[in-house]
Amino acid sequence: MSDFFDKQLLGKSGEFCTVIRAARIAAITDVTLLLLGESGTGKELLAQAIHQHSNRATKPFIAINCAALPEALAESELFGHIKGAFTGAISDQQGRIQAANAGTLFLDEIGELPLNIQAKLLRFLDSGECQVIGKTQIEKINTRILAATNRNLYTQVQQGKFRQDLYYRLNIVPLELPPLRKRIDDLEMLLNNFTKQLAEHHNLAAPNYPKQTIKYLRQYKWSGNIRELRNFCERMLILFSGKTITIQHLPKEFQEKQFETNALCLPETGINLKNFEIQMIKQALEKTYGNRSQAARLLGLTRDAFLYRIKKYMIDYKC
Repeated sequence: MSDFFDKQLLGKSGEFCTVIRAARIAAITDVTLLLLGESGTGKELLAQAIHQHSNRATKPFIAINCAALPEALAESELFGHIKGAFTGAISDQQGRIQAANAGTLFLDEIGELPLNIQAKLLRFLDSGECQVIGKTQIEKINTRILAATNRNLYTQVQQGKFRQDLYYRLNIVPLELPPLRKRIDDLEMLLNNFTKQLAEHHNLAAPNYPKQTIKYLRQYKWSGNIRELRNFCERMLILFSGKTITIQHLPKEFQEKQFETNALCLPETGINLKNFEIQMIKQALEKTYGNRSQAARLLGLTRDAFLYRIKKYMIDYKC
């Protein structure tokens, strides 16, 4: 029977599957998790899946974007306040931490949280104590925290923009979702899945993507990751419902020089071609966690040709 992970987090690439396996294991505990990855890689979906797979699944799941919180109101939004606690506090307000009691609070873009609020969040993580603004009595709240960021928090710690003690408290089990360009073998599956879902939602005939178009799309950078791919699928569905999508149908940004090019120049001193080939094979195996079929595709080889070279050079790769 499929669950939230299977339905919402699709992919078969090695790095992606490793993250999902770790998330499934961590989900059934109450450990604080730090979800990492570029914008658009699916961190909030991963947080929802972790919640749905936990013992808190029947309790609230509340998400809040820390970057969208005005600094003056951030503490109130998270911890709540009582009437008269400050100018403008005309009534009691429950904080998000209390609202998610017995459930899960997802703090997206945690790196944007003001330093003074970071200290209060650290105390809550360590003791479960929640100090409502204007209230002398401390409440004990049982809310699990999942935090996410697309920033390098360690660098922010070094720059004094993020508390070191909070960083280590959050970084118990880091889960980093790979960008789409590093799981490009999942593109066709995701493309078809999004197209089918959106076609049903809009009640339109799904467009068709021939192999040549898919091959072209695999070369695109996808800087917006899964979110950009979904938006692309919706645009193609609306504009070309029921049609076959050729390269000429693709948006302008796909027609321009948006593709990664790695032109190799032969150095004046020359190279050892055998050693170069061995290094490329080893790197392909490392990037695919030992998956030989995926490694062969990275090098533009058939699986048989790739296996021949492994045998020829006696390459012994272990994950």
